[in-house]
Amino acid sequence: MSHPHTASALVIDDEAPARDELSYLLRGFSLAPVDAVQNSSDAFRYLQERSYDVVFIDVRMPVLNGIELGNVLRKFATPPAIVFVTAFEEYAVRAFDIGACDYLLKPVSRERLRTALGRALGRSPDQPDSPGDDPSATIPVEIAGRTRLIARENVRWAEAEGDYVRLHTADGNAYLVRIPISHLEERWSAYGFIRIHRGFLVQVRHITEFSVTNGVHAVTIDGHSLPVSRRHVRDVRDRILRAGRRSLPCPNPAAGPRRRQAGSALSGGLIRYLSSTRFPS
Repeated sequence: MSHPHTASALVIDDEAPARDELSYLLRGFSLAPVDAVQNSSDAFRYLQERSYDVVFIDVRMPVLNGIELGNVLRKFATPPAIVFVTAFEEYAVRAFDIGACDYLLKPVSRERLRTALGRALGRSPDQPDSPGDDPSATIPVEIAGRTRLIARENVRWAEAEGDYVRLHTADGNAYLVRIPISHLEERWSAYGFIRIHRGFLVQVRHITEFSVTNGVHAVTIDGHSLPVSRRHVRDVRDRILRAGRRSLPCPNPAAGPRRRQAGSALSGGLIRYLSSTRFPS
């Protein structure tokens, strides 16, 4: 009988408060052990003693900075998933070029950390790694007195209707389910779903267009234009950038840095950016 695998994490940050806070948040998920060190020398010592499923790295550190350290880690025979945690935005492109799973800006919220862990581990961080045990992979829908299970992978977007959501699927159908959209976001955020508006949750890999016309932002999925609220614009742009530089789940760092391509590969095609105004800074 196989036993569920509990993921392990290593935090590398030269600032004690940030290191302690991130370690505390990580221990709130199904991870063990969660170790923390203050520099690359200590990190290598820990990595010689054991392997970790995911490593969280600060960017600006003395001696060996985070990008340099990540570049070394991806050359390991069995490299860990790498997540950068920093207060600076300008290193994101370099981070994803070396195969990072995610790039978090401090201070890190629990929900944002949950999403990053989901990408790094390829599953919900709240569940042990037990094959075939993913309670959020399907969602039950009542149809004419019968219960049908709708696969999460077939859902393109969810639309809020009070305490219900309407699930729009790949075959063009829509199903009404009694669950608040905020609860569905908690369950599915680790699997590529992103909130673009108070009324919409979408699967980011199916976005084929992100546009702004006269200050109104929107994304296109399966030919349908869905609104993006101003408070979500920055996160949507960030997620599209990440999706364009890597595919989900997290890439294998051993494969080496990704080559830059024209456009962003989402769902096997190119995402188009259309704008009649400048993106807000």
